[in-house]
Amino acid sequence: MSDERRLAVLRAIVQDYVRTCEPVGSKALVDRHQFGVSAATVRNDMALLEEEGLIHAPHTSAGRVPTDAGYRVFVDRLSAIKPMSPAERAAIGRFLHDAVDLDDVVDRTVRLLASLTHQVAVVQYPSLSRSTVRHIELVPMGRDRLMVILIANTGRVEQRIVTADRVLDDLAGQALVGRIRGEILAQAAGRGFPDATTALRSVPDAFEPVDRDLVRSIVRCLDEVLEGEREERVVLAGTGNLARFGADFPRSITPVLEALEEHVVLLKLFGQLGAGSIGGDAVAVTIGHENHHEGLTSASVVTTGYGSGSELVGGLGVLGPTRMDYPSTMAAVRAVARYVSELLEA
Repeated sequence: MSDERRLAVLRAIVQDYVRTCEPVGSKALVDRHQFGVSAATVRNDMALLEEEGLIHAPHTSAGRVPTDAGYRVFVDRLSAIKPMSPAERAAIGRFLHDAVDLDDVVDRTVRLLASLTHQVAVVQYPSLSRSTVRHIELVPMGRDRLMVILIANTGRVEQRIVTADRVLDDLAGQALVGRIRGEILAQAAGRGFPDATTALRSVPDAFEPVDRDLVRSIVRCLDEVLEGEREERVVLAGTGNLARFGADFPRSITPVLEALEEHVVLLKLFGQLGAGSIGGDAVAVTIGHENHHEGLTSASVVTTGYGSGSELVGGLGVLGPTRMDYPSTMAAVRAVARYVSELLEA
């Protein structure tokens, strides 16, 4: 048999089953697709695909459905991710462009993904361990109080208040605050959070002994942000969409819902992305039993990374049944990640 035709038959079975949720028979394939061969030949192709474990009969009928392995071959053989239409891309851009801060970006992103794909959307907040320091500002708040503001390259903003043991609102205090700001920026700006933490430890030594207690207080405050606020966070939307696919989960959607409640499980979905280049718009797909968590063995997960500059800072994706429109889902995940990356770079 022709390997190309066999793959075409598999592709047709996947597409028809995703669309109809009904087992696909040889006659239906011949009627719907132009293979240029008889139904008997298609039946032979289907028999070989079944021997290879790529399709199976869910019950005693002439129809077949894809297996996890069949979906995997289908996804791996996609020549290109289906592009989104200009109208769809414009709508994504308009929706995300109006975001006012990082929290709003994440909230809009997860709701947009759920709406586009009709699946469960998952967005990871930018990881502080992968972030760099964009700016640090020191703002006097009266006679002896100072607001310390750290802005990450991801747009994340952290604020702390430091109480000084000296006057800060006179000329001498303002000059000292300006000098501290300059020294801190010289050591930390543009560095990754872990490196910035190390670099800031030497800053107090650059000041006179009388000023060092204040400088140490500011550095300790920044240490709390750079080291103590690295919790990984994920946001979900569209869990109700799972109910639309209840028949696709062998027992119930309960194991999937329980897995979604464990954020450590969700974070592991993005673990393979890691820190590094975001070039190439790589989209990862894990199907059924490829997911290591037992509750997700009847689900598929489509993920990618987003970043600022050339570095990944977080991940986003969708989760749904293995009977998924993979080309459209992969396109939506990739397109949304591109726009989020562009927003972070702005």
